[in-house]
Amino acid sequence: MSATVRVVVVDDQQLLRRGLTMLLETVDDVSVVGQAGDGREALALIAATGPDVVLTDARMPGMDGLELLAACRERHPGLPVVLLTTFDDHELVRAAVHGGAAGFLLKDSSVESLSEAIRQAVAGGMVIDPRVARTALAPVIDDAGPLASLTPTELQVARLVATGAANSEIAAELFLAEGTVKNHVSVLLRKLDQRDRTRLALLLVRLLDEPGPAR
Repeated sequence: MSATVRVVVVDDQQLLRRGLTMLLETVDDVSVVGQAGDGREALALIAATGPDVVLTDARMPGMDGLELLAACRERHPGLPVVLLTTFDDHELVRAAVHGGAAGFLLKDSSVESLSEAIRQAVAGGMVIDPRVARTALAPVIDDAGPLASLTPTELQVARLVATGAANSEIAAELFLAEGTVKNHVSVLLRKLDQRDRTRLALLLVRLLDEPGPAR
Protein backbone atom coordinates (compact mmCIF):
# COMPACT_ATOMS: atom_id res chain seq x y z
CA MET A 1 0.00 0.00 0.00
CA SER A 2 1.29 3.45 -0.86
CA ALA A 3 1.68 6.17 1.80
CA THR A 4 -1.42 7.91 0.46
CA VAL A 5 -4.67 5.93 0.29
CA ARG A 6 -6.42 6.41 -3.06
CA VAL A 7 -10.22 6.50 -2.77
CA VAL A 8 -13.12 6.45 -5.22
CA VAL A 9 -16.28 8.07 -3.78
CA VAL A 10 -19.67 6.88 -5.06
CA ASP A 11 -23.00 8.59 -4.28
CA ASP A 12 -25.96 9.46 -6.48
CA GLN A 13 -26.41 12.83 -4.73
CA GLN A 14 -23.89 15.28 -6.09
CA LEU A 15 -23.81 17.51 -3.01
CA LEU A 16 -23.12 14.60 -0.68
CA ARG A 17 -20.51 13.21 -3.07
CA ARG A 18 -18.68 16.53 -3.20
CA GLY A 19 -19.05 17.01 0.55
CA LEU A 20 -17.49 13.63 1.27
CA THR A 21 -14.67 14.41 -1.14
CA MET A 22 -13.97 17.76 0.49
CA LEU A 23 -13.92 16.16 3.96
CA LEU A 24 -11.57 13.37 2.90
CA GLU A 25 -9.25 15.78 1.14
CA THR A 26 -8.57 17.40 4.53
CA VAL A 27 -6.93 14.14 5.66
CA ASP A 28 -3.21 14.10 4.93
CA ASP A 29 -2.88 10.45 3.90
CA VAL A 30 -6.12 10.16 1.88
CA SER A 31 -6.60 11.22 -1.74
CA VAL A 32 -9.89 11.04 -3.67
CA VAL A 33 -8.95 9.95 -7.20
CA GLY A 34 -12.48 9.99 -8.60
CA GLN A 35 -16.20 10.46 -8.01
CA ALA A 36 -19.08 8.46 -9.47
CA GLY A 37 -22.86 8.85 -9.37
CA ASP A 38 -23.76 5.16 -9.50
CA GLY A 39 -22.29 1.68 -9.53
CA ARG A 40 -21.83 1.38 -13.28
CA GLU A 41 -20.01 4.69 -13.50
CA ALA A 42 -17.92 3.61 -10.51
CA LEU A 43 -16.81 0.39 -12.20
CA ALA A 44 -15.47 2.31 -15.18
CA LEU A 45 -13.73 4.75 -12.85
CA ILE A 46 -12.21 1.94 -10.78
CA ALA A 47 -10.79 0.34 -13.90
CA ALA A 48 -9.30 3.68 -15.01
CA THR A 49 -7.84 4.85 -11.68
CA GLY A 50 -6.96 1.69 -9.74
CA PRO A 51 -7.96 2.96 -6.26
CA ASP A 52 -6.97 1.36 -2.95
CA VAL A 53 -10.55 1.46 -1.61
CA VAL A 54 -14.10 2.32 -2.68
CA LEU A 55 -16.40 4.39 -0.46
CA THR A 56 -19.97 4.00 -1.72
CA ASP A 57 -23.52 4.85 -0.80
CA ALA A 58 -25.47 1.66 -0.10
CA ARG A 59 -28.76 2.79 -1.65
CA MET A 60 -28.68 4.31 -5.13
CA PRO A 61 -30.88 4.08 -8.23
CA GLY A 62 -29.57 1.78 -10.93
CA MET A 63 -26.64 -0.24 -9.62
CA ASP A 64 -26.65 0.28 -5.86
CA GLY A 65 -23.85 -0.21 -3.35
CA LEU A 66 -24.53 -3.88 -2.71
CA GLU A 67 -24.50 -4.63 -6.44
CA LEU A 68 -21.29 -2.62 -6.81
CA LEU A 69 -19.81 -4.63 -3.95
CA ALA A 70 -20.64 -7.89 -5.73
CA ALA A 71 -19.26 -6.59 -9.03
CA CYS A 72 -16.02 -5.49 -7.37
CA ARG A 73 -15.55 -8.90 -5.78
CA GLU A 74 -15.86 -10.45 -9.24
CA ARG A 75 -13.90 -7.93 -11.32
CA HIS A 76 -11.46 -6.51 -8.77
CA PRO A 77 -10.78 -9.21 -6.15
CA GLY A 78 -9.13 -7.81 -3.07
CA LEU A 79 -10.41 -4.26 -3.58
CA PRO A 80 -12.05 -3.24 -0.27
CA VAL A 81 -15.48 -1.61 -0.43
CA VAL A 82 -16.84 0.46 2.47
CA LEU A 83 -20.58 1.20 2.41
CA LEU A 84 -22.25 4.35 3.70
CA THR A 85 -25.93 4.81 4.44
CA THR A 86 -28.44 6.91 6.37
CA PHE A 87 -30.52 3.80 7.03
CA ASP A 88 -30.23 1.66 10.17
CA ASP A 89 -31.56 -1.31 8.17
CA HIS A 90 -30.69 -4.73 9.60
CA GLU A 91 -31.25 -6.56 6.31
CA LEU A 92 -29.00 -4.11 4.48
CA VAL A 93 -26.30 -4.43 7.13
CA ARG A 94 -26.45 -8.23 7.05
CA ALA A 95 -26.29 -8.25 3.25
CA ALA A 96 -23.28 -5.92 3.29
CA VAL A 97 -21.44 -8.04 5.86
CA HIS A 98 -22.20 -11.34 4.16
CA GLY A 99 -21.39 -9.80 0.78
CA GLY A 100 -17.84 -9.14 1.89
CA ALA A 101 -17.95 -5.41 2.63
CA ALA A 102 -14.84 -4.06 4.33
CA GLY A 103 -16.93 -1.62 6.33
CA PHE A 104 -20.40 -0.29 7.01
CA LEU A 105 -20.81 3.25 8.36
CA LEU A 106 -23.62 5.74 8.78
CA LYS A 107 -23.37 8.93 6.72
CA ASP A 108 -23.18 11.13 9.80
CA SER A 109 -19.85 9.52 10.77
CA SER A 110 -17.06 11.96 11.53
CA VAL A 111 -14.20 12.48 9.11
CA GLU A 112 -11.97 10.79 11.68
CA SER A 113 -14.19 7.69 11.66
CA LEU A 114 -14.32 7.67 7.86
CA SER A 115 -10.58 8.02 7.42
CA GLU A 116 -9.85 5.37 10.05
CA ALA A 117 -12.32 2.98 8.41
CA ILE A 118 -10.62 3.57 5.06
CA ARG A 119 -7.18 2.83 6.52
CA GLN A 120 -8.40 -0.33 8.25
CA ALA A 121 -10.14 -1.52 5.10
CA VAL A 122 -6.98 -1.11 3.04
CA ALA A 123 -5.02 -2.94 5.76
CA GLY A 124 -7.40 -5.89 5.45
CA GLY A 125 -9.61 -5.10 8.41
CA MET A 126 -13.35 -4.56 8.74
CA VAL A 127 -15.16 -1.66 10.39
CA ILE A 128 -18.85 -1.58 11.34
CA ASP A 129 -20.37 1.49 12.98
CA PRO A 130 -21.05 0.50 16.62
CA ARG A 131 -24.58 1.88 16.26
CA VAL A 132 -25.41 -0.90 13.82
CA ALA A 133 -22.91 -3.58 14.89
CA ARG A 134 -25.40 -5.28 17.19
CA THR A 135 -27.87 -5.54 14.32
CA ALA A 136 -25.26 -6.89 11.92
CA LEU A 137 -23.87 -9.51 14.27
CA ALA A 138 -27.05 -10.55 16.09
CA PRO A 139 -28.69 -13.91 15.47
CA VAL A 140 -31.62 -14.03 13.07
CA ILE A 141 -34.93 -13.81 14.89
CA ASP A 142 -37.48 -16.57 14.33
CA ASP A 143 -40.37 -15.10 12.30
CA ALA A 144 -42.83 -17.17 14.34
CA GLY A 145 -41.20 -16.64 17.74
CA PRO A 146 -42.07 -14.31 20.62
CA LEU A 147 -39.68 -11.61 19.36
CA ALA A 148 -41.16 -11.48 15.87
CA SER A 149 -43.58 -8.68 16.80
CA LEU A 150 -40.82 -6.34 17.98
CA THR A 151 -39.76 -3.36 15.90
CA PRO A 152 -36.01 -3.00 15.08
CA THR A 153 -35.58 -0.39 17.83
CA GLU A 154 -37.49 -2.51 20.37
CA LEU A 155 -35.23 -5.42 19.48
CA GLN A 156 -32.13 -3.30 20.06
CA VAL A 157 -33.49 -2.23 23.45
CA ALA A 158 -34.38 -5.85 24.24
CA ARG A 159 -30.82 -7.02 23.57
CA LEU A 160 -29.46 -4.39 25.95
CA VAL A 161 -32.06 -5.17 28.62
CA ALA A 162 -30.87 -8.78 28.41
CA THR A 163 -27.34 -7.63 29.33
CA GLY A 164 -28.64 -5.93 32.47
CA ALA A 165 -28.08 -2.41 31.14
CA ALA A 166 -29.96 0.41 32.85
CA ASN A 167 -32.22 2.80 30.92
CA SER A 168 -29.56 5.51 31.02
CA GLU A 169 -26.95 3.13 29.58
CA ILE A 170 -29.33 1.97 26.85
CA ALA A 171 -30.16 5.58 26.00
CA ALA A 172 -26.47 6.43 25.62
CA GLU A 173 -25.76 3.32 23.53
CA LEU A 174 -28.67 3.84 21.11
CA PHE A 175 -28.66 7.66 21.07
CA LEU A 176 -32.22 7.80 22.46
CA ALA A 177 -33.81 9.89 25.19
CA GLU A 178 -34.04 8.05 28.51
CA GLY A 179 -37.81 8.55 28.53
CA THR A 180 -38.03 6.92 25.10
CA VAL A 181 -36.11 3.90 26.39
CA LYS A 182 -38.47 3.67 29.38
CA ASN A 183 -41.42 3.60 26.98
CA HIS A 184 -39.78 0.85 24.90
CA VAL A 185 -39.19 -1.23 28.03
CA SER A 186 -42.86 -0.83 28.97
CA VAL A 187 -43.86 -2.04 25.51
CA LEU A 188 -41.52 -5.02 25.85
CA LEU A 189 -43.09 -5.94 29.20
CA ARG A 190 -46.53 -5.83 27.59
CA LYS A 191 -45.66 -7.62 24.35
CA LEU A 192 -43.75 -10.39 26.12
CA ASP A 193 -46.25 -10.60 28.99
CA GLN A 194 -43.75 -10.11 31.83
CA ARG A 195 -44.53 -8.57 35.24
CA ASP A 196 -41.20 -6.88 35.90
CA ARG A 197 -37.85 -6.00 34.36
CA THR A 198 -35.98 -8.88 36.02
CA ARG A 199 -38.31 -11.49 34.55
CA LEU A 200 -38.14 -9.66 31.22
CA ALA A 201 -34.33 -9.76 31.21
CA LEU A 202 -34.24 -13.47 32.06
CA LEU A 203 -36.73 -14.25 29.29
CA LEU A 204 -34.77 -12.19 26.77
CA VAL A 205 -31.51 -13.92 27.66
CA ARG A 206 -33.14 -17.24 26.82
CA LEU A 207 -34.93 -16.06 23.68
CA LEU A 208 -31.92 -14.23 22.24
CA ASP A 209 -29.70 -17.23 22.89
CA GLU A 210 -31.96 -19.53 20.87
CA PRO A 211 -30.94 -19.53 17.19
CA GLY A 212 -33.79 -18.99 14.78
CA PRO A 213 -34.11 -20.71 11.39
CA ALA A 214 -32.11 -19.29 8.51
CA ARG A 215 -33.98 -17.13 6.06
